[in-house]
Amino acid sequence: MGFTLRDHTADVAVEADGESLGAVFAAVADGLTAAMCDDPAETGDRFSFAVRAEGREALLFDYLDQLIYERDVRGVLPAAHEAAVRREGDEWVVEASARGVPFADVDARDVKAVTYSEMRLAETDTGWEAYVVFDV
Repeated sequence: MGFTLRDHTADVAVEADGESLGAVFAAVADGLTAAMCDDPAETGDRFSFAVRAEGREALLFDYLDQLIYERDVRGVLPAAHEAAVRREGDEWVVEASARGVPFADVDARDVKAVTYSEMRLAETDTGWEAYVVFDV
C-alpha cells in the first residue's frame, strides 16, 4: 500500500491505496510530498491539525489544501504523514500530523493547489484507493 506519481498533462497526479481511509489520506499526502521533493531530509518537528468536511471527497480535498497552507505559512515541506479519519454526526473529520522539513534542508518544487479534477476516492475489497490531481 502506498502511492504512485502519474503524469497528467501540465499537472501531476497521485494514485494511492491504503487499508483504511486514514491510510489512503496519508498515502496521497506522501505523494504530494514526493511531487514537491525527490528526497526530503529527516529534519523538522511534527505538527498536528484537524479538518472537517461534509463528505469524504471534500475532506480529502480540504486535508490536502490544509497541507499546502501549512507548507506556505510554516515555511516547511510536510512529510511523514499520519492521518485518522472518522465520521462524526453529519461531518467527516481527519486528525492528522506531519513532520515539517525546513525549506533550507530541501530542494523543493512548487505545487500550487489540489484540484477536484478527476478526483476519485473509493472503497475496494482490500481497503481504499484515491486519485488526486495537483496543479503545478
